[in-house]
Amino acid sequence: MPEDWKKEWEPMINAVGTDFYNGKEIWGADQVEKGAIRRFLEPLEFDCPLHYDESVAKEYGYSDIIAPYSSLLSWVIPPYWTPGNKIFTSNEKHAQPENNPLSGIKTDLAPPTTGYFATDIDIEYLRPIKVNDRLCRANYVLLSCTPKETSVGRGAFMVWGSDIKNQDGEIVAKVKVGTYSYNPK
Repeated sequence: MPEDWKKEWEPMINAVGTDFYNGKEIWGADQVEKGAIRRFLEPLEFDCPLHYDESVAKEYGYSDIIAPYSSLLSWVIPPYWTPGNKIFTSNEKHAQPENNPLSGIKTDLAPPTTGYFATDIDIEYLRPIKVNDRLCRANYVLLSCTPKETSVGRGAFMVWGSDIKNQDGEIVAKVKVGTYSYNPK
C-alpha cells in the first residue's frame, strides 16, 4: 500500500518543538469560586474538608479552600460563547460549533482532516488551585507527530504540551494531551 499520504504530515513533523500559541495566554472562562467548587464536589460526594471548610484549609496552610486537582480543566477551558457571537452558524443536522475551544490548534501545516479526538491526557500538578485564582494555558507546544492509519481512518497522532498558570504567573500544572486528527475511511 502506498504511504504517500504520510508525506502530507511532514510540515507538522518538522514543527515538533514549536509553541503554536506564540507566547499568547488563553484564559479560562471563569475565576475559581466556592460555589463552582461545591457543584464539582456534589455529584462525586467528594467529602474532603479542604474543598469546603475554610478553617480546615487554613489549618493545613492554605489561605482559603482549594479546588480539587481533578477540577483543573474546568478552570482552564475558554468560553464556548461570548455575547454577540453565534456558536452554530449552520442549520445542518450534524453541524458543529463554529468555534470550539476543545478542538485543538488550526494550522496550515497539517493536511485537512474532518475527524478529531483526544486519546489521552497526563497532568502534573505543581500547586493548589485556590479560590479567586484565574487560570490560563500559557503555551501549546507540539511534542510529537506520528502519521498512522487506524481502523477509523488515516491521520496523525500528536502530543501537545502546555503550562497552566494562575493570575500571578505561577505554573500550577503541566499538561500533555494526545490527539488523533484524521480523515474517516
